[in-house]
Amino acid sequence: MDKKNFWAAFLTLIFLAIACSFASTAISSTLPAASSTPVSVDTQTPNLLPPTETLTPIPSTETSTATESVVVDSLKAKVIADLLSCRYGPGAEYLYLYALRKTANIELIGRTDGNNWVIVKGKNLCWVNTKYLEIAGDPQTLKVLYPAEYKLPVSPYYSAPIVKSAVRDPNNSSKVTVKWTDIALRAGDEEDENMFIYIIEVWRCEGGKIIFDPIAANDPNVTFLDEAGCSTPSHGRVFFQEKHGFAGPAEIPWPAQ
Repeated sequence: MDKKNFWAAFLTLIFLAIACSFASTAISSTLPAASSTPVSVDTQTPNLLPPTETLTPIPSTETSTATESVVVDSLKAKVIADLLSCRYGPGAEYLYLYALRKTANIELIGRTDGNNWVIVKGKNLCWVNTKYLEIAGDPQTLKVLYPAEYKLPVSPYYSAPIVKSAVRDPNNSSKVTVKWTDIALRAGDEEDENMFIYIIEVWRCEGGKIIFDPIAANDPNVTFLDEAGCSTPSHGRVFFQEKHGFAGPAEIPWPAQ
């Protein structure tokens, strides 16, 4: 190779070496630097449940307050029957006191424990059935006044009955028969011809609950059902009723189940 060709070949090699070095630098500058930590494509926070340690159940305030007993002093009510009898006792067969007209606004201050009768505030307290009222509230929140805090007017003219027996039917232990001494009502002492002379108040068990059941009778005996299964013992008493008031009560010796 002559001298001229030697220098031409040498210059060509130099040029190729420089070009390759420049291309390598350009390519490497367009790529991201290597990293040992994976990069997530979606950087938005996913809609996931919170960590398990924050899922500890918290008692509902509704559940915790539902069991608390709420008692109110009174409730407002309106009569929806055309003419509503207000009676001396919490039942349809007790002595009549006066009538309340439709739309009359009244105030309720107590109830019985076991039926739908409530006591009306007034100069003379008396009892009405809630099914004939429009009540602003729950009547079950009223205080139970009967029988502990309300007494029936006493008859000054008759003695209390005497209970002779209270037994269960041997063929049906839920059936109870109570008998007592008979009392003769003197002429003129009846409220009207439809008045019953005996009021038998029983707190009896039915469906696992104690039911207050005032029973009226003209004969000195009565039969009713008293089932097993209540945590509160059943009990009862007998009154003699005449237009001036009530004689008694005579407590019923309750037969064992």
